[in-house]
Amino acid sequence: MTTSVIVTGGHTGIGGRCTRALVDTQRHVVVASRDLARAREELGAVAERVELRPLDLSSLASVRDFVELFLASAADRPPLAAIVCNAGVQIVGPPQRSADGFELTYAVNHLGHYLLVRQLLPALRAPGRVVMLGSGTHDPAQKTGIAPPIYRGGRALAEPDTQTLAKEGPLRTGHRAYSTSKLCNVMFTYALAERLRADGSRTTVNAYDPGLVPGTGLARQYGAAARFLFTRVAPALVPAMKPFFHAQTLDEAGRNLARMVTEPSLETVSGRYIAGAQEIRSSEDSYNVEKQRDLWDESAALVGL
Repeated sequence: MTTSVIVTGGHTGIGGRCTRALVDTQRHVVVASRDLARAREELGAVAERVELRPLDLSSLASVRDFVELFLASAADRPPLAAIVCNAGVQIVGPPQRSADGFELTYAVNHLGHYLLVRQLLPALRAPGRVVMLGSGTHDPAQKTGIAPPIYRGGRALAEPDTQTLAKEGPLRTGHRAYSTSKLCNVMFTYALAERLRADGSRTTVNAYDPGLVPGTGLARQYGAAARFLFTRVAPALVPAMKPFFHAQTLDEAGRNLARMVTEPSLETVSGRYIAGAQEIRSSEDSYNVEKQRDLWDESAALVGL
């Protein structure tokens, strides 16, 4: 029997390539996107082979509506086997707020996915899988050039980082908000894995680091020259980058993200950080249990769980 997989932001970039790879394995893919018209355009002919559903991760009401409608129509699709939390934003200008008043990067990259996963966990058919999209930017040791994360507390992160804004300007503030949100994704992975183990659940959760992947939508807020370099020039340079960086093409990153759902050897692997197709250690900060617990508890309070 085939199964269903939810992919947030599964219409473009790494998510779009992941969707295509999953469709090729005959899985029923539910693409969750805030812009269904754009999703259809981006997916092209593949749009006819997937289920498109509206989801705006910057709105907790939209997340709840998605879950309610998804569960209400469960009889119309194969059982849910995996949730791929791929969607994300990177703000390079002044801080913005979500529909609920939270700092936008934190709201989309972490809080929206936190609520989505927690509400859908009971619907996952064993052995279910949850995949969180990580990033090397969460680890200062990787020296990505992005401002390293500063974990200020699960509740404090819901407010813009005014100290960095005043000292270093909006670009570095946006970069730090992004890297910190990715640290939260990894810490949530580990916190959820521990709770699933304690409950005796067969559901697994792992973080996936695609590495440097030129051509994704993360550069959409950059200037014209930077966008051109990232989307037009850099993709051709990936083979030359590989000896020096963890870099992948869009196709490679998408296929390896899909592998997190399809690979049989990962069925019982949980609480791990996987770069491309190789397990590695994440940042030292990400293993801090006190911070993981704080993030879990404060996130639950912020989303009303």
